[in-house]
Amino acid sequence: MGRIVKFLLFKILFRFVYCWNARKPINKTKALFVEVRGDVISDNFRLLYQRIKKSGAYQIHTHYLKTGEPGKVTYIRRCCIMLKDLADAKYVFLNDGCNVIGSVSMRRETVLTQTWHACGAFKKFGFSTASLKYGSDARDLKAYPYYGNTSYVTLSSPNIAWAYKEAMLLENRPECLKPTGVSRTDVFFKPRFIKAAKERLRQCMPQANGKKIILYAPTFRGQSADASSPDKLDIEGMMEKLAAEYALIIAHHPFVKQRPKLPESCQDFAKDLTGVLSIEEMLSVSDICITDYSSVVFEYSLFERPMLFFAYDLEEYFDWRGFYYDYYTLAPGPVFSETKELTDHILHIDERFDRERVRKFRKEFMGSCDGHSTERIFDMVFAGNGN
Repeated sequence: MGRIVKFLLFKILFRFVYCWNARKPINKTKALFVEVRGDVISDNFRLLYQRIKKSGAYQIHTHYLKTGEPGKVTYIRRCCIMLKDLADAKYVFLNDGCNVIGSVSMRRETVLTQTWHACGAFKKFGFSTASLKYGSDARDLKAYPYYGNTSYVTLSSPNIAWAYKEAMLLENRPECLKPTGVSRTDVFFKPRFIKAAKERLRQCMPQANGKKIILYAPTFRGQSADASSPDKLDIEGMMEKLAAEYALIIAHHPFVKQRPKLPESCQDFAKDLTGVLSIEEMLSVSDICITDYSSVVFEYSLFERPMLFFAYDLEEYFDWRGFYYDYYTLAPGPVFSETKELTDHILHIDERFDRERVRKFRKEFMGSCDGHSTERIFDMVFAGNGN
């Protein structure tokens, strides 16, 4: 999008739509949920959405901007409809950066809560990526802020506030950062959820019955609009050594549209369950998690189970995106660049697993997640804000 077009869109059209409709009094019972990328209420919102609905005290409105999809005119129309609805809303909930909302001069009465879609602080995002290949121009990020108007940001631990302060340009408003815990992690403390997840796995992958489960959950490569998934894991080699005791399930990042295909010979050992089971369900049923630079390690640490890191392109990825911490110091498990070494480690996982290392990691990055995050967020947002 050209600079002039972007200026006309964000500084003129979007602001006009919002300000024109902001002449109405604030609706103290309106709660707006805005999904920036998806077209359904995601796991990042679901428990909080259900809690607000259960209270019966608020009118819940939902908007799906579907950023990145084809059709710019349709996207602009969706944004304008959302801004019109936003103009008199008392409460707004986001789980991703949104420069459409961040760039308008929002009313002081409105409370905007950012329930960020990742726990902890692993790979850099927001303004932290301004000097990196993945990031946007620093001047552009300040002119069209993705996190402007934020009232609250929910955090998985108080120890990561510094990273979110930097990424969201909140250096002058540290009081916005709230270690309430992350709403969607509450399901990991519910035995009924975990039992149901195991049953769903049994139904969709009966060949895994009676076996231990390895989850492979890599993050995406490239930009979000044309994201790809790594295909360097030697699944056939893993099957040869592990199939007697283990089954492999795979969760690709939701940004990835074209997922790597599994070898035909591995159908009894491995299955891509992306979109079949939620990532929360897959984390719950797994005995071991293999990832690379994904924030799923933070959620998985709540189970205190083994985590392995398949980081064959670490130097390249660091140059592309960067990390908030030294990778080797942060990772709560061994790092591998070859599948053979990783497989050998799994064969000896019982004697090699360092549970204490994972416990320290959990305490550092997930200390505020205890199964009651949703209730704390609800109380924080709605108590003392006119209702």
